[in-house]
This record gives sequence, C-alpha cells and structure tokens, in this order.
Amino acid sequence: MPTRTSYVPGTPSWVDLASPDLAASAAFYSLLFGWDAVDQGPESGHYHMMQKGGVPVAGAATIMMEGQPPAWTTYVSVTDADESIAKVKAAGGMVFVEPMDVLDVGRMAVFADPTGAAAAVWQPRRHIGAGLVNEPGALAWNELSTRDVPAAKAFYADVFGWDAETADMGGGMEYTMWKLDGQDIGGMMALPGEVPAEVPSYWLAYFGVADCDATVAAATGDGATLMAGPMDIPAGRFAVLADPNGAAFGVIALAGT
Repeated sequence: MPTRTSYVPGTPSWVDLASPDLAASAAFYSLLFGWDAVDQGPESGHYHMMQKGGVPVAGAATIMMEGQPPAWTTYVSVTDADESIAKVKAAGGMVFVEPMDVLDVGRMAVFADPTGAAAAVWQPRRHIGAGLVNEPGALAWNELSTRDVPAAKAFYADVFGWDAETADMGGGMEYTMWKLDGQDIGGMMALPGEVPAEVPSYWLAYFGVADCDATVAAATGDGATLMAGPMDIPAGRFAVLADPNGAAFGVIALAGT
C-alpha cells in the first residue's frame, strides 16, 4: 500500500537531501515531483519537509558538515538508534554523527558501512518516515552500489538482520535483493569497474514517476544531468540523474502503476 503509518524495524523509511543551496533544491524538486516544500523553522535549522498532498515524502536541509557532498541519504527505521549504532561499530562501520535527538520527532545517527557507503538510522517518535511510498512523487526504492558486495552482505545482516538474495541478470551482471522477513526492502549491485576509483560506494534513492522519459526531459531541462537510462527492467522504466547541485537520484515508472 502506498500509504504508510509505520515501518517494520530494519526497513528503509525516509530519505533527505543535503544541499549547498536549499532554496534552489526545494524549487527544483517541487517542480519535478509536485512537492510542497514546508520550512520547519529556525528551531530545526530550517529543515524542509517535502510533502505531497500534505503528506511527508522526503526532506531537505542545508549542508552542515565541511566537505560533505550534495547527496540524498537513506534512513533505516530502527527500534533503538543507540543499539543500532553499537552494532554498526561492532560490524566495522564508521559513525559520522552519533545518536542524537531531533526535537520530539525522532532520534537519528549517520554512519558509513565498511565499503564506504553512507546511510542513517531513524528511531521514530512523532515522525515515522515517508507517509507515502511506491507512487508518483514518492520514494519507490533504495539501492546500494558497492565495491565489495560480500562485505556489504555481512555488514547489513549483522546490523539490520537483512538477508541477501543474489540473481544473475545476464551479461555478467548480478543483482542482490535485500530482504527482511521475506519481504523485498531494497537492492544492491556492484559498482562497475569503469567507475572512477574516487567515486565511493553509495546508496541511491529512487522516486516514482508517471512517465520516466518525460521526467528526464523535465529534469535535464531544469539543469539536471542524465547519468544512466532511461531503460526498461522488470520493475519498470528507470533513469538515474544528478540534480543541478550534483546530488544523484533515480526515477522509476513502476510497472503496473
């Protein structure tokens, strides 16, 4: 169901953007996805809640850490952020932001897995995460691209209890489905060898769209760069873009929607 009121712990539940130009980013994504950018005020550092029909679907904030690149961050819902970060450390991850309360809405921490991909944990209180998923203008998929698939499988199993099911996609490419209690919750693929060494492993957020090609045309017309696609896969038709500030994101017209 696209409407969500809770998430099973261990499920990706939220994404937000760190931007060097919050106003420009809010305008870009609002136009592209039909979002309303709602400033949460000075108490939150002017965090923007991106809403669709009044329902939170993503967030955006100004870059706060020196040297931090523009990027979308995937958050995994957890019961206890402190306990999850202890598991991150024990499994060989690196913690960028120790567990901290975010007003009365939740508790969070930011980490990198042993392959270098950054992500976050979210212990929900008043804010559960995205209230809509898997429809146009909402989060549709979270995917890890990594330089060390076996290391990533071991880490996420230890930290979140994920199972990894890898299939041969043909042409020498393998794709891994992350599973929690038998449900697909995300994906993983190996970074191609031709990707420059300075590009780290990363999590990519995909947003649902009604028409992939039309969305790509609109995004590139507004300053985005096409990185891959559009192309068809069993799940639908997708493309990967970098927004005008360089943050990568995916769009997908889901099959059957």
